[in-house]
Amino acid sequence: MAPVPALLEVRNLNIGFPVKGSPVRRPDGQPGAAVPAFSYFLPAVRDLSFCIAPGEVLGLVGESGSGKSVTSLAIMRLLPPQARITGEITFSANDVARDLISLDDNTMRQLRGSLIAMIFQEPMTALNPVMRVGEQIAETVLAHRAISKKEAWQRAVDAMNDVAIPEPVRRARDYPHQLSGGMRQRIMIAMAIVNRPLLLVADEPTTALDVTIQAQILDLLAELRAKFGLAMLFISHDLAVVSQVADRVAVMYAGSLVELGAKRDIFQAAAHPYTRGLLHAVPDLKTDRGRPLETITGTVPALHALPSGCAFEPRCDSRIADCASALPPLLQVGAGHWARCPVINAPGGL
Repeated sequence: MAPVPALLEVRNLNIGFPVKGSPVRRPDGQPGAAVPAFSYFLPAVRDLSFCIAPGEVLGLVGESGSGKSVTSLAIMRLLPPQARITGEITFSANDVARDLISLDDNTMRQLRGSLIAMIFQEPMTALNPVMRVGEQIAETVLAHRAISKKEAWQRAVDAMNDVAIPEPVRRARDYPHQLSGGMRQRIMIAMAIVNRPLLLVADEPTTALDVTIQAQILDLLAELRAKFGLAMLFISHDLAVVSQVADRVAVMYAGSLVELGAKRDIFQAAAHPYTRGLLHAVPDLKTDRGRPLETITGTVPALHALPSGCAFEPRCDSRIADCASALPPLLQVGAGHWARCPVINAPGGL
């Protein structure tokens, strides 16, 4: 049997943002010639590759500033026009493969909200405060379906029912400020699924919620995935949350993918020192309360001061000379398990 093609494939993605030039200092400390405006680009994402199969959930994990949200916005083609994007983002649906980076704006608008949808990080800023929530969901339907406003409104109510909002007919006439944070997040999910997309990009969908509501939203996403066969790119900095929802996990650090593998491989046999450091920093019931929590020494480098080699090298206790020379390639450490670390193949390595 032939393998199922990936629904989404990101290959060698690089994203940079222009930075205005600043005066150069001569060796004697005096101002020199000015650097031309937008003379260089901050590398927000470097050489990122991953794929998502139909119906699969890939968890994208990393600290703030690691490039997770920028990656999601690149997939949705919502980055500002001055961003420089290279590589490929291929979306394959209905026997048609499309490179989202080179797609014209009209075709991308047809895909966005219909076959590919996104749950944004903060629903209060993503929702229109002066429109009823039902109208906002119905507007998403009308943008992609040639149906009447009455039919679109009914689909909006049905979507609210799908995400377990009580009394959806009445609550559809509420404004966002009349809903709780958990209810607003459900509205965002209803807006994302109303057109039955094949891929759902969820950018930190539970970050601003308390633990109880967070559990409800995760259960809801699992139910919707099973009901509609959704594939998901689930973005989070919370390892515990990702362990509940993801089939595979991709770990990012300073704009680069450092490890990718099945959930079990990542959480039970992490290969990259950064991934192991993240896992060791998470307390559990066996953690000695009389000792300080484990931490990763140092800080994440600024984008304008990234080292030429592995960005984690200055903080890594296992580093070797090769780590500082160039950005290491992804090495296979097991079936479907990859890590960007030259120490793995070095004598006496990990």
